[in-house]
Amino acid sequence: SVGIMKGNISGSIICFVGPPGVGKTSLGRSIAAAINRKFYRFSVGGMRDEAEIKGHRRTYVGALPGKFIQAMKVCNSANPVIMIDEIDKLAASFQGDPAAALLEVLDPEQNRDFLDHYLDVRFDLSNIFFITTANQLDTIPRPLLDRMEVIKLAGYILGEKLQIAKRFLIPRQLKAHGLNPKQLTITAAAIREMIDGYCREPGVRSLENSIKKVMRKSVMQLVEGKGKSVKVDVAQLPQLLGKRLFLDGDPYQRPQPGVVTGLAWTSLGGETMHVEATRVHTGRASFKQTGQLGKVMVESSEIAYTYVRSLLNQNARAKEFFADSFVHLHVPAGATPKDGPSAGVSMATALYSLALNKPVKKDLAMTGELTLTGLVMPIGGVKEKTIAAKRARIKRLVLPDRNRGDYNELPAQIRKGLKVHFVKSFEEIVELI
Repeated sequence: SVGIMKGNISGSIICFVGPPGVGKTSLGRSIAAAINRKFYRFSVGGMRDEAEIKGHRRTYVGALPGKFIQAMKVCNSANPVIMIDEIDKLAASFQGDPAAALLEVLDPEQNRDFLDHYLDVRFDLSNIFFITTANQLDTIPRPLLDRMEVIKLAGYILGEKLQIAKRFLIPRQLKAHGLNPKQLTITAAAIREMIDGYCREPGVRSLENSIKKVMRKSVMQLVEGKGKSVKVDVAQLPQLLGKRLFLDGDPYQRPQPGVVTGLAWTSLGGETMHVEATRVHTGRASFKQTGQLGKVMVESSEIAYTYVRSLLNQNARAKEFFADSFVHLHVPAGATPKDGPSAGVSMATALYSLALNKPVKKDLAMTGELTLTGLVMPIGGVKEKTIAAKRARIKRLVLPDRNRGDYNELPAQIRKGLKVHFVKSFEEIVELI
């Protein structure tokens, strides 16, 4: 709309952030097609030499202009859409810092006088529409991030993946495998089973690979003359894709004291994780945590332990429990490193549940940062965590009260079927569990 009003599109750099396979690059191509501009994409993942951005001086053998001048030469256009992929994976070396070199390219105040060392004359890059992509924001240098408008793309829920598969993935793969829709039919139930049992990642890349695998095996049946058409239903999937990768149901057959479902954010989307606590009677108080936890999570667990002990200090039975117990807190899976500040309430709830020997209610998951005085602080990744909860068929969520606005902004189909409790302090969680 601004482009129509102003007459040109310049001065804004969009950064798409999200897990692999959610369509960041595809969205860039669609933007270029929508505004009728040439599209050029290149990846800066692992790039270490700033000359790739700003060009080599012509005195060197094999000198070349920088990527942006080359892009315009390839496109035969001074105002293409240029997509810079994997901007969170830039590296620095003795050959310079490409992230620092990109500052001049991506700053609307500076790029009208961009100096490429090969050309050695000023060139105006302000008419280029820049789009960058990243899996996470943490590793993008702050000065570079300040020049971009961040648009977060979370993963898809089952219903969205089903429509993407029906409308785009299956027609595209039918064409790629030389099939027509009459020769191969994949039922909606089979697609749902594929998504739920084999492809629970946030994006659709794994789903497309599964569809390819189904089609390759179907083509083999057609070539061998085992029929003129193939219909793939749920019953055929184990034979075509192997045994189900994701099993239904909670691994804990029934709620038990000391076990809580938490929600975590990763660069690949959201995940559910169980926090387990148990005790050994030793006659003295001690505490240990395992599960490849980073420094922040170790501190969160220590805060949770101290807070729960202070909260239950008036309870004679619980006071005696902590005084005589070696308490062990574990976050499966142990082979996966994990860190972050949003597991504090899950850890505290596990310890509280263990101390009182009362299980937490079923179908409940929680996320939030806990302070030493029991306040529940806001966290990030609300959309990703909510989608992860839906994938795990969780019915009730506990979120920090200050994340109420983030949750209310989520699309209605993500919020549907969820009951959410917004809490300000740990005492409120105690009442819920």
